[in-house]
Amino acid sequence: MSVHPNNDRPTSGSASARRGGRAAAAGAVTVLTLLAATACGPDDNPKPPPSSAPAPSSAVPSATKAGLPAGLPSLDQLKKWKAGDWDNWAKQHVITPAAKGFWDLQKMLQAKPEAPAGPAQPPSDPGAGSNDPLPAAISASSVPHPYTKDAVDGKIFFDKSDGKHYVCSGTVVSDPAHPGKSNLVWTAGHCVDGGKDGSPAKNVTFIPEFNSTGAVSKGKTSTPDKFAPLGMWPGLSAISSPQWTSEGTESGGPASQYDFGIIKVGNPEGGAKSLEETVGGSVPVLFNAPRAQLSLTAIGYPAAPPFDGVELEQCSGGKPSQLSFDSTRPAMYTIGCTMTGGSSGGGWFAVKDGKTYLVSNTSIGPADNPSWLAGPYLDDVASSAFDYISKKG
Repeated sequence: MSVHPNNDRPTSGSASARRGGRAAAAGAVTVLTLLAATACGPDDNPKPPPSSAPAPSSAVPSATKAGLPAGLPSLDQLKKWKAGDWDNWAKQHVITPAAKGFWDLQKMLQAKPEAPAGPAQPPSDPGAGSNDPLPAAISASSVPHPYTKDAVDGKIFFDKSDGKHYVCSGTVVSDPAHPGKSNLVWTAGHCVDGGKDGSPAKNVTFIPEFNSTGAVSKGKTSTPDKFAPLGMWPGLSAISSPQWTSEGTESGGPASQYDFGIIKVGNPEGGAKSLEETVGGSVPVLFNAPRAQLSLTAIGYPAAPPFDGVELEQCSGGKPSQLSFDSTRPAMYTIGCTMTGGSSGGGWFAVKDGKTYLVSNTSIGPADNPSWLAGPYLDDVASSAFDYISKKG
């Protein structure tokens, strides 16, 4: 389903989702990041180790509090970071935008999620009270073509250091510093940075409303004016959490609890018209959302079998359960959903006081027999990162 930013709830007339499968205990599941980027930066130099990460100007880093690696600030300190602290961090993790014409349909169709590197460890705090039984599976349903004119969903393409092409999903989000003229795309942290052993993504491009008309559905070929009628928007800069960037791996773990990313894109034609103006809308982000009041819908472009990556899919997951690897960090939302790799970064939407908000993004799911997804709770750390990239020119 596509999201209508001006409607009172996310809806698009798609078929009712079907429930099935059996919930498993969170302490015994195997999870993987649905897509983990390990791309090199602009000069192909590896990122500095966590010990060289900048300290916030307002606080001395703690090596023990909240389980962060030595040299990184604690979660409490991160919540107090100023714009200069985020700027110092961002300068060490610079993505590379795609040149105009770099992405063609052949490359896009080759862009598939990475196979899992190995099973994740089970949550480390199964008795902490934040791990609920996993929800029953909900079958993903395809959004009918064409998508609405103000659909805010799209695909993110990028390269890794291995030279291969990868894909995620993303959402056009409202920019408080530029109301009505947002160029910001919300996604997963692993869609912009490779984490602990990786580097920032290269050749980053966002395509809003990809394949809205069905031009490349069912094996058809077409031209960019048909499958990308709103253009291919190069990623100019991005930010993720220090937790993801320094700890993230290709398997789920504590870093997944901060697996979010924000990309600032540029007009592909060099004009002044923003992404939001081109798409026709955006969706605001709700930080520190009231968990008990939420009913969530996840949207994305799953690309791993049985999906082919060209169709927008949705799961109306209802009230989320909670999953935690580290009880000192906010527990993740968990919903039933059969979407696979490629849906990473896709928005999770909820309605509050009659308005639709983005409250999370797809981060992890089971390695076998996809039946559920988990996404990070967006707290003050996510809010500070978003405020930084919003205000940065």
